[in-house]
Amino acid sequence: MTTGSEMHYRKGDMADVVQLQQLGMQTWSGFEQALNPNNWQQLWRTVQREQTYHALLLSGECLVCETGSGRIVGMGFLVPRGNPTDLYLPEWSYIRFLTVHPDFGGRGIGRRLMEDCITLARHNGETTIALHTSEIMSNARRLYENLGFRIIREIEPRFGKRYWLYKLEL
Repeated sequence: MTTGSEMHYRKGDMADVVQLQQLGMQTWSGFEQALNPNNWQQLWRTVQREQTYHALLLSGECLVCETGSGRIVGMGFLVPRGNPTDLYLPEWSYIRFLTVHPDFGGRGIGRRLMEDCITLARHNGETTIALHTSEIMSNARRLYENLGFRIIREIEPRFGKRYWLYKLEL
């Protein structure tokens, strides 16, 4: 476990599911006004389901940031190669649900979680990390680009918004 400014970074596990779910709901609820009601309900169903976090924990590795009191305020999932989707090729690892609680934004937590995901991917022998993000996540897009991720292409809109597929060669 590493620390910094009362924040601790560690691997998450199944014992964290409730906190991960709560963090997802607290954080993603901030996007409700950016989406129409139908698209919001579709996204919200995914974010609020405990199974979403179980599935991510089963398919990949979770990295979390927690306060000194044990409250999880940031998370990210690194899914290893061999788990293709409609967006991700079989030989790519990819990042899912990078999330930082709004009350803790601007403290470098998202950057640190991304850097830790990149380090973990290298350690695991990955050669490519991909991710996707949307037009309503401008801070995230800047972070990814500053870390060396490059847009491969624009993908089909999701939830009524523009999305891009990013990739980083390790």
